[in-house]
Amino acid sequence: MAIQQLTVFVENKPGALVGITDTLAAHEINIRALSIAETEDFGILRLIVNDNEAACKTLEAEGYLFKMTDMVGVKIGDAPGKLSKALAVLGGEGINLEYLYAFMTRTEKHAYVVLRVQDNAKAEAALEAAGFHLITDADVKKL
Repeated sequence: MAIQQLTVFVENKPGALVGITDTLAAHEINIRALSIAETEDFGILRLIVNDNEAACKTLEAEGYLFKMTDMVGVKIGDAPGKLSKALAVLGGEGINLEYLYAFMTRTEKHAYVVLRVQDNAKAEAALEAAGFHLITDADVKKL
């Protein structure tokens, strides 16, 4: 039930990021969520997009270095403490969280949270057992 994340390696120089976003836009690929971390020489751009296959073909054709990663996507209510409850479920199961980022949906009063964990299947089972709803690439395409 994983959600797919594109991780793109970006040179840390003026215009490098816009090159990627312009390339995706030119191919009608819509970015639904993103996160970027940087070092002195390069950045790591993490993207959730509406069309993974088209994004991969486009980035490959343009010579970008990237990879696809399976992530856990979970729907979190838009209220104080909801994220903390989901994280407590993972911690209670001994699941290490490497990173996360979130994005709001257009019509629902929920956020979608994208989680990178050591064991996706274990995290998904724990979250579902605790009453959380998981999201998939199909959910992202509907946004």
